[in-house]
Parts: sequence; C-alpha cells; structure tokens
Amino acid sequence: MVEDTKSRLGRGLAALIGEVEGEFEGIAGETGGRVRKVPVGFVQPNPKNPRKHFDSDELQQLAESIRERGIIQPIVARAVADVPDTFEIIAGERRWRAAQIAGLEEVPVLVVEADDKTALEFAIIENVQRTDLNPIDEATGYRRLMEEFAYSHNDIAKALGKSRVYVTNCVRLLNLPESVRDMVSCGDLSAGHARALLAVENPEAAAKRAVEQGLSVRDLERLAQQKRKEVGEAAAERHRRRGREPDQDTEFLESTLGRILGLRVRIVHNGERGELRIHYETLKQLEDLCKLLNESDTKQS
Repeated sequence: MVEDTKSRLGRGLAALIGEVEGEFEGIAGETGGRVRKVPVGFVQPNPKNPRKHFDSDELQQLAESIRERGIIQPIVARAVADVPDTFEIIAGERRWRAAQIAGLEEVPVLVVEADDKTALEFAIIENVQRTDLNPIDEATGYRRLMEEFAYSHNDIAKALGKSRVYVTNCVRLLNLPESVRDMVSCGDLSAGHARALLAVENPEAAAKRAVEQGLSVRDLERLAQQKRKEVGEAAAERHRRRGREPDQDTEFLESTLGRILGLRVRIVHNGERGELRIHYETLKQLEDLCKLLNESDTKQS
C-alpha cells in the first residue's frame, strides 16, 4: 500500500484530479472531483503547505494575467469538515492569492475528496515539483515527507525524478542557522551559496558578508577551504607541541629571546633542524622588530 501511494505521488497532482483541459470541461479523476465557483473568502490556505514565501512581484504579474484572462486552471481544494461551503487548498495557493489582488470575488475550485494524509502528501509533492520553490521550502517539504510519512531520501528521489544526492544535499540546508535560511528563502542567497555555507565555521557571519559584498559561491568555497587549511595547520601544530619532550634549555632560550625582542618566541625542534617563530600582535610590533634587526645589522657592519 505504501509503495502504491508513493508511485501515485510520483505522477504529481494529475494522479489525484486528472488532467485539466480547456475551461474546466471533461475533468475527471480518481476522486470524481468537480469544478465550482466559490467566493474567495470561503477558500482558505493549507497551514501545512511547504511553500511559505510568495514573491510579491510575481503575485502582481499573475494578478495582471488573471485580470486579462481569468484563472485558466482551477484551484484544487477539499471541503473543510464541519464548516459548510468552506474549502482548504491542496494546490493553487498562488492563484488564490493573486485572484484576491486582482479583485476577483469568486474563484474556480476543483473540489476533490482527500483525507489529511493524502492532502498533505499532494500539497508537498505538487509544490516541490515547481521550479520556483525556494530551496528552504523545498527542503522543509522533503523533511516533512520523511518525518510524517516515513519516506526515505531514495523514496523522494524516485517520486520526483531527482537523484538521492540532490535530495540529501537539499535537506542538509535545514542545518543552517535560521537567519541564514531566511536569506535563502527571500532570494538574497542562492542554493549554491547555502551549500557552501554548510562548510563555513560561522555561517551567519559569512552569509552576511556574502550579501553585503556580493560574494559568489566560489568565493564562499574558497573561504571554507582556507578555514579548513588553518584548522588543519593548527591541529598539526598542537600535535607537534604535544610530541615535544619538555626541554628546560629550550624554554629558557624562548624566554630570553622573548625578553630581548619584546615578543612571544617559540622554538620547535625536529631533530637537528627546527623553526624559530616570532609572534607579533600588531603591525607596530613588526615594525619595531624590523628596526631592531636593522640596527643590529648596522652595528655589525
């Protein structure tokens, strides 16, 4: 039964309502739905719709089209239990919103029979199949299919004709901080930016910088690579220090050089070879060190 449901979902909303042709003539589907004119106030959105962000400019454009041509494809909805003549949208919330902007008093509604589970499944599937669904809403839809209907990443990939890796990478975006997810939802950052931010130590700071400076996805990837390099070098340094046996002579020499230079000095032995590291905190300290070395060289000359 579960496999049959997922196979049906893979065909999209047409599997539920049948193909919509012409001016709503010849409509027939598995549920025996029918189209009727319904006052816009008697239609309500699905609170579990994965799409949360509706672009205002796109809604205005759709409203203009509706004023000129009307609504070509009806809104798909189901009757609300215990509330007469009221319908909950399964698919078509954008058309319903645009119809209100256009000033329509009634909208065409294809009324179908669907329980809570079926309605939610189709609301999610139909939305994620749209190319304009933002990556965060898409990821939220996938996660709800997994949490509420026990879908695996592979199940979702097969139902939507996408790769399992695509689904997995999409869901991973929900691991980003809320502020970063908001930037992706409103279009300030792309899905590529979001994926790159997953590898950054501080995604919020990097996301803000990306928006302010107009950084590309490649720029963010380079930041992540640089950070990984720094972390790796720091770990290697800690490893070398842990492996160094306590050496009072070396510590005394570090202390002596530090007092002479006025800076922190570290000596790292590696057999007969080694490194002398002088740490400075400001450019002024570096300038003073250069002057000191230059004066010493002049005296020797």
